[in-house]
Amino acid sequence: METDNQGQPCQKWKKKAYGGIQPGYPDNHTDSTFLQEMITNANVVKRDLSKAILDSISISQYVSIVSLVVSIWTHTLNSKIDEHSLLKLDICLLALGFSVLLVTAPSFSLQLLTKYFLNISFFISGLYVLAPVYHTLTRSISSDSIWALTVSLLVIHLFLHDYSGSTIRPPGALNNPKLASNISLNASIVASVLIASRLPSRLHVFAIMLFSLQVFLFAPLVMFCVKKYSFTVHLGFSFVLVGVTLAITYQLHRLFFGTLLVLIVFISVICPYWLIRIQEYKFEINGPWDEAKLCFDITE
Repeated sequence: METDNQGQPCQKWKKKAYGGIQPGYPDNHTDSTFLQEMITNANVVKRDLSKAILDSISISQYVSIVSLVVSIWTHTLNSKIDEHSLLKLDICLLALGFSVLLVTAPSFSLQLLTKYFLNISFFISGLYVLAPVYHTLTRSISSDSIWALTVSLLVIHLFLHDYSGSTIRPPGALNNPKLASNISLNASIVASVLIASRLPSRLHVFAIMLFSLQVFLFAPLVMFCVKKYSFTVHLGFSFVLVGVTLAITYQLHRLFFGTLLVLIVFISVICPYWLIRIQEYKFEINGPWDEAKLCFDITE
């Protein structure tokens, strides 16, 4: 039996959350039973390399989509793509997107798609009206500043993009878009406006803005629905998309091609390998000293 400073026997120590100082024991006293309830690595998720590589494909896929947008921007600025070709591309992308959503998302009924189509019609009309404003918006800014700002905004867009879903939520989604994904979307829209302001005509501006907004707004939603519909289809489309993007960027600029290839390999191979390697060093300790957590949803 333990004794106090005067040699008198002490009462048996008990673990109390709000019991005050127990007679004969200091306030920071612990006995041999204190660490019996300690748990290590209770919440650590074990991952394997193949699963990590498959999960990283969504990031490589979207990097390829942004690279395709940059390629279209470059060809348009170099007058290799005219405004009529851009409008045809916009119509094809819009029809393809609605078709994919109708097939892959059961919650997308024909009535809901009709409602979306009407909203997009109003959106396109407003974009056409604002095209003259975008055309002259950055006339007083030098082109070098425009290119540097556009690259910076695209980097911000890629860093803050929500790769687990889309900023536009499908019907029935419970979670609202995060602040970071909204900032990412705004960065891509501003970059599109900066590029559009350097085009020669208002129809060019309207066509390139419609193309950019279709990709940045609706492509993540389409890819999200395809992934939920069939992961095999998602993988096949991703490999084709990456291959087409590398082929186009190789013809556009060798440095751009090399940078994109290194980035895709880094994202899809090196980063998953690093994640698996550093996982063995993760050590998490839990015990009775941890803060209590609710086991139910407080909103219920």
